[in-house]
Amino acid sequence: MAEKEEVKLWGIWASPYSRRIEMALKLKGILYDYVEEILEHKSPLLLALNPIHKKVPVLVHNGKTILESRVILEYIDETWKQNPLLPQDPYERSKARFLAKLVDEQIMTTGFVSMARADEKGREALAEQTRELIMNLEKELVGKDFFGGKSVGLLDLVAGSTIPFCLERGWEGMGIEVITEEKFPEYKKWVKNLEKLEFVKDCIPPREKHVEHMNKMGERIRSA
Repeated sequence: MAEKEEVKLWGIWASPYSRRIEMALKLKGILYDYVEEILEHKSPLLLALNPIHKKVPVLVHNGKTILESRVILEYIDETWKQNPLLPQDPYERSKARFLAKLVDEQIMTTGFVSMARADEKGREALAEQTRELIMNLEKELVGKDFFGGKSVGLLDLVAGSTIPFCLERGWEGMGIEVITEEKFPEYKKWVKNLEKLEFVKDCIPPREKHVEHMNKMGERIRSA
């Protein structure tokens, strides 16, 4: 059935938001076409598909356009039932959604946007705030291989695409170590588990190129 369907994703190689969609599609075994956008020169088609935010990712499924990465992840999960991303239990499902929102809205903002604007002293204070936020994820990982237990779920894709495979590259460029193995042993084990998965490895941006990209993003934020 998947071979007869049109599934097309517009993304940017360095974007954790589009990379997580690729991870989900690969995990589900969905065949898709990928269109790489350029951050500084977004295509007219992308702007037409997402006229409100003008951002990636954009997923088109059989002519229907779905926007916003967490919304797209849930759409994928509801459309293709294999390898479920969200827990069946309502409480666990609500917790996964809450922590995914924490990653995208608070950890990303405090851990990169605000940090890029700050001076050296301010960055260390923001790094500590970021550690406090990530500690919520550390506690959730105790006794688990992934947030979903033994299997990868929505929160793994959201947090994985954002923190180890994006923010940590930004911190590397700033010369700041935010997450240590001593303080975050569960997180470090989780990252190693993610890195063993082929569908995740396929979607991790190359490190040096990504560090350079994150440096440029930090400069853009400071000059805005």
